Amino acid sequence: MKEFLLSLLDWIYKKKCYFCGCSHESVKMCSGCADTLEHLPVKVNRIISGRNVYCCGVYSKNIQKLIRGLKYHRQPELAYYLAKFMYEYHRKITESSSFEIVPVPLHANRLKKRKYNHMNLVAEELCRLSGCILNTDLVKRVKDTAAQYKLSKKERKKNLANAFEVDKSKFNGGKILLIDDICTTGATFEEIIGEFKKHNINDIVCLAATTPFGE
Repeated sequence: MKEFLLSLLDWIYKKKCYFCGCSHESVKMCSGCADTLEHLPVKVNRIISGRNVYCCGVYSKNIQKLIRGLKYHRQPELAYYLAKFMYEYHRKITESSSFEIVPVPLHANRLKKRKYNHMNLVAEELCRLSGCILNTDLVKRVKDTAAQYKLSKKERKKNLANAFEVDKSKFNGGKILLIDDICTTGATFEEIIGEFKKHNINDIVCLAATTPFGE
C-alpha cells in the first residue's frame, strides 16, 4: 500500500512539459520540444552604435512560448532552457569565458510586480554554462518606461531616453556581454551602450535570444 501511495504521489507531482504536456521526462521542456528551437545563422544580425548585435533565433513558435512563459507566466524554471539556447549559439562565435554578462535590468516597480527579472535568471544560468562572470549591479533602470511592443521606433527611443544609469565602480574591467530576450529596433541596446560609452566602457557585444525579423 505504501509503495502504491508513493508511486501515486510521483505521478501526481511529476513535472509536465510546458510546451506539449507530456510527463515522461519530468522536465519543464522535454527534449522533443527543445529540439524544435532553431538558431539563426551565426553572424552579426545588426550593428548598433558601432557594436555587434547577435540574435540567436526568431521570436515565434516554441521560442516565443518559452520567453512568454518565463517573462509573464511565472515559469522561472524555463530560464535554464533559454540560457542553453543562447549559450549554444554564442559558443559558436567564441568559447571565451572572459565576459561580464550584464542582463538588461528591470525598473524596481516592474520587478516588484513580476517578482523576478527573467533576464537575471537567464544570465545566472548562462554564467553556469559558460564560466563567465555575472554582473547585475553595473546597469540600473532608473526610469519606469512604458511597454515597448506597441511603440514605433521613434517612440521606443524617446521612451527609453535616460532610462538607464551605469555605476562604473561596479565594473570589473572585462568585456561586456549585454543580453536581452528580444531585439526589435535595438533601442534598448542603443540606450545602454550610450550610457556605457559615457563611462569609457567600450568593449561590448550584444546578444538577444530572439528577433522578430529572422535573417
